Amino acid sequence: MSAIEFIAEADHPTGAVALLRSTTTIRARAQRLLARARRGESLYFSVRDDALPGTAALVAEVTTSRYADLKIPYHSRWRHFEAGGVNRTAWLDQALGSAGHTDGARARIDLAMVSVLLDAGAGPDWQFREAATAQSFTRSEGLGVASLHAFMAGLFSSDASHPLQVDARGLQHLSAERLAAAFQVQASNPLVGLEGRAALLRRLGDELAGQALIFGPHGRPGGLLDALTQGSAAAQVQAHDLLSVLLSSLAPIWPAQNAIENIALGDCWRHSAVGGEGLSEGWMPFHKLSQWLTYSLLEPFEWAGVAVTGLDALTGLPEYRNGGLLLDSGVLRLKDAALASQTHQVGDEFIVEWRALTVALLDELAPLVRAELGVSEAQLPLARVLEGGTWAAGRVLAQRLRGGTPPLQIESDGTVF
Repeated sequence: MSAIEFIAEADHPTGAVALLRSTTTIRARAQRLLARARRGESLYFSVRDDALPGTAALVAEVTTSRYADLKIPYHSRWRHFEAGGVNRTAWLDQALGSAGHTDGARARIDLAMVSVLLDAGAGPDWQFREAATAQSFTRSEGLGVASLHAFMAGLFSSDASHPLQVDARGLQHLSAERLAAAFQVQASNPLVGLEGRAALLRRLGDELAGQALIFGPHGRPGGLLDALTQGSAAAQVQAHDLLSVLLSSLAPIWPAQNAIENIALGDCWRHSAVGGEGLSEGWMPFHKLSQWLTYSLLEPFEWAGVAVTGLDALTGLPEYRNGGLLLDSGVLRLKDAALASQTHQVGDEFIVEWRALTVALLDELAPLVRAELGVSEAQLPLARVLEGGTWAAGRVLAQRLRGGTPPLQIESDGTVF
């Protein structure tokens, strides 16, 4: 039975899961919750449409301040490797060349996967000090820089003679203690969700080891390149196809609390008003880290000569910078101001709705930003609006209003935020 047939059979567990792995479903359910909020039926949020133009103008202003020529790269993990104005990708390229590495494309995919999966929120008290530049980095930039150095030191490889790779055995034997040492974690420099991050990578190692058809005999993330191109020299890959392979092959790595008859759903959460069909009813999917990984694989695939098309099939990322932009700019208003001072769980309906509204409103904000900048959708796909863009503007407002902290406090296990 094909995936399309499964989608038509939402009463079947596999069909329901296929439905929840589609970005079409993500968008449809997010839009449903946004329409409901606009009708005044949300328990948590009101929507101020009159604030959207001003928010778009702010995003455009931030975009031009960062990329005056509007040559905006994709929103991806590779931007964090440039933190502090340092081209660390060049360091990686040099290391690959010095080692006589003949597998650079797959090495870059290896790096992107582990780095993205380590990119849940670091918390406000952690930082990484880079010896080579004497700079210190926090949050996503810090996690990116730290993971790059860990990769180059061979932390994720089981073969000391080939440190610049990620393989199944290397991940399966990764302890929280070794990860902590690489990320400079100690009592005075705590990293949120350290144990969860290490456990996530060990589960990744198990899946890489068990799926040789996708990840090769040694279980390397870089095997995706061969699996999706089938060795074609002039290959083309749809972005959603890349996401679909990630969602299906990596499903078991995610915490098991969200499942339909023992099939792990990953970043899908319950909401009483989301609706749906059959066994998929009531689930609001996001797949934020998987989509972030897909965005972050665009460049390694393109560097390998593979064109990735259909970028706008992917959604905006429902995380605290994009969601924070909408709250801090007044597009979303809390009906109960006390919610901002409370600590919430990832699966709380309030947080699920915030994320859903973020997805839907980013789709509405993108064309307004393009109009402000005088560019077309082809020139500025969502992957570049986010980078220019909404994520950066969210950080600007957070810094201005609260010294950089998010507008809502969420308890993280290191696997979602």
